[in-house]
Amino acid sequence: MTTTGPLNGLRILEVGHILAGPFATMLLADLGADVIKVESKTGDLSREVGSQYVDGHNVYFASINRNKRSVHIDLVTEEGQAQLHRLVRDTDALLVNMRPSAIRKLGLDYASLREVNPKIVCVAVTGFGLDGAEAEWPAFDYVIQAGVGLAAMTGDPDGPPMLPGYSAVDNSSAIMAALGLLAKVHEGKGGQVDVSLFDTMLSQLNYKAAAYLNGGAVPPRQPAGGHSFYVPAQLFPTRDGYLALFVTHDEFWRRLCDELGEPGWGTDPRFATMHARNENRAELIALLTSKLAEMSAVEWADRLRPLGLAVGAVVGLDFALDSDYVARRGMVVSIDTAEGPLRMVGNPIRTEASSDFTPPPRLHEHTAELLSD
Repeated sequence: MTTTGPLNGLRILEVGHILAGPFATMLLADLGADVIKVESKTGDLSREVGSQYVDGHNVYFASINRNKRSVHIDLVTEEGQAQLHRLVRDTDALLVNMRPSAIRKLGLDYASLREVNPKIVCVAVTGFGLDGAEAEWPAFDYVIQAGVGLAAMTGDPDGPPMLPGYSAVDNSSAIMAALGLLAKVHEGKGGQVDVSLFDTMLSQLNYKAAAYLNGGAVPPRQPAGGHSFYVPAQLFPTRDGYLALFVTHDEFWRRLCDELGEPGWGTDPRFATMHARNENRAELIALLTSKLAEMSAVEWADRLRPLGLAVGAVVGLDFALDSDYVARRGMVVSIDTAEGPLRMVGNPIRTEASSDFTPPPRLHEHTAELLSD
């Protein structure tokens, strides 16, 4: 675990598995919190995901569980509950991601723990909340994407619904859970925090939801991932590769037109304002697509970025991870192991205190240390 950072002195118990819960607590551990991962006999399911290992560390598990300690507690036994309560007495918060019935059965909610520690904050990350008819519905990231409308609005208009290429819901819910935990700890009263995957993803559809809720139609899919309101703001095919171009206000539109050698587009009544560009989207996109086909995506990015335009070539994850920018920002961190470096993405939150990165815990590695009399 890290011994520096703004959260130094904060102790958190985690009863989590796979992604949302463990990622939330790892973000906090990176910032100095002492995170104790409570694991069953077989441990977090993510210890066995995939086939990549470094010095016995599963790479998937390592990516969301560094800087923690692992303890074995059998929560279904009286002895296990006594061990849990011993830790809870000196703990600021407990974060769990399970179904509500399992959370209550194992005594991992505030109602069960307030007599042990009235100031403890209990954070529950569930699919559909702690209460209600839907509370026990099985929920995973992709199922939530389907049920909240995200999949339906992703993809080309004439194609099938699509899912983003990563776990958007779990990662977003982890951040919300970490925020809720810190807010409640700051309050100093203890209590229950309820974070659902569905609510989290719905909240991130903010402006799209607001359009519908205030008398508008459900925003339709746009070709090439086009934005609902801003035009042009989408992917464009070029002579070599695809270009992401995002133009917000009218001045940027005029700069783009001038650089393309088409200053008339900047003052054309069909395109001169944000609303006009939206109303004449198809015609404008056709003109731009033809023009941008003259050069490669990289060439356009190099040419347009100095004008203050938000633009970039579509690249793969490998290109991004190996880039000079990522190296300068220190966003790839390396942890020494007996078999060599264990590399992973670092924490995006920067503070004055430097972050120490330690390997993810071996299964039950700290049981004796934490539970000995």
